[in-house]
Amino acid sequence: MTLMEYTTLFGLLDWVALALMLVAWFGIGWWIEHPAARWPSVTMLIAERRREWMRVFVTRDPRIFDSQILASLRQGTSFFASTCLLAIGGVLALVGNTDPLRGVAAEVSSTQVPVLVWQIKLGLVALFLTNAFLKFVWANRVFGYCAVLMASVPNDPTDPAAYPRAAQAGELNVRAAMNFNRGLRAIYFALGALAWLLGAVALIVATLIVIWTVWSREFASAPRTILLQDER
Repeated sequence: MTLMEYTTLFGLLDWVALALMLVAWFGIGWWIEHPAARWPSVTMLIAERRREWMRVFVTRDPRIFDSQILASLRQGTSFFASTCLLAIGGVLALVGNTDPLRGVAAEVSSTQVPVLVWQIKLGLVALFLTNAFLKFVWANRVFGYCAVLMASVPNDPTDPAAYPRAAQAGELNVRAAMNFNRGLRAIYFALGALAWLLGAVALIVATLIVIWTVWSREFASAPRTILLQDER
């Protein structure tokens, strides 16, 4: 099947819905990571607390508490990475076995839809899940880099290398958390992409719901209000 034949499998509204989801995915991520100074996101507020954590870490004795927190963060990334891997396997198994897809097609739509269409739609879900998996794996590794730098911070706070290395550890901590958050957003959009099985309109509605969910948790949530109390 040629590229032109592939494109004819979907209507104009399908392409609009797909474009909307992809633009929303990139757009909301950029907005969260580059918010206006007067309206910071939870991600950016927590990033400053992560940097402050590393500054406090220099004078904390003993430092077991810090290592436990970092271990907990790494466990979270490992859990989500494993979950994504299982989900990817399930989606690929469904794509490879077309019989269940024919059953879904018969129940969802009264028109005859090629199985390839359902496979492509599930492929979008798999792409989001794969992106999430890669982000979680990278976040886990960067948290590991952070742990190494934390271990290299001298015990003596007056050592010239203490605060510079702590600052480096703080930046790695922020980068790891940012990738973790990107992975979470990809999971949100993977769930929204499932709505495409019901049609283009369902995908558009699901995309709007995902945008609202992600935006509200970053810019209009109770945790954000609590974090801002310290800023005033």
